[in-house]
Amino acid sequence: MNGKILRTCARLLIIAGVLAFALAVVRAADTMFVTGSYQVLQKTDRGSQTRVRLHLHLTNHGQRDIQIQRLTIWDFPHPTKGGSQASSVVVHALTSVDTTEEFTIPHSEYELWSRGTRPRIVLEVRTPDGRKTTQVVRLDRVQGGRAN
Repeated sequence: MNGKILRTCARLLIIAGVLAFALAVVRAADTMFVTGSYQVLQKTDRGSQTRVRLHLHLTNHGQRDIQIQRLTIWDFPHPTKGGSQASSVVVHALTSVDTTEEFTIPHSEYELWSRGTRPRIVLEVRTPDGRKTTQVVRLDRVQGGRAN
């Protein structure tokens, strides 16, 4: 009798473990994973601010399409309104998209980029099921992508 109960409990634990693993795999496939690179197309100094026009190349490694609603440069403590840009870019699952965006950032921040610091952008996205979420993407500089 005790052996039968132990075998039943062991089977239930194995089934629960398999279900938990399957759920983790499904959730991992559902997560958003975006990478990106940038190239500075134009730079205009405006006192302590710098206006930059960036060519962004974003790749969606996830299994779902995402719609980017806002891009925010997020390397400084309090981004100005110019550091955030409304957007309407759709990146389909397992594809890439190119977009050109303009931001106003502190001049000191641009100088850090010039010395090799990789900027971060925060993507505010809406997924096909209607959820809103954010993801931080550390951008790689495209070689030769430097404005004077």
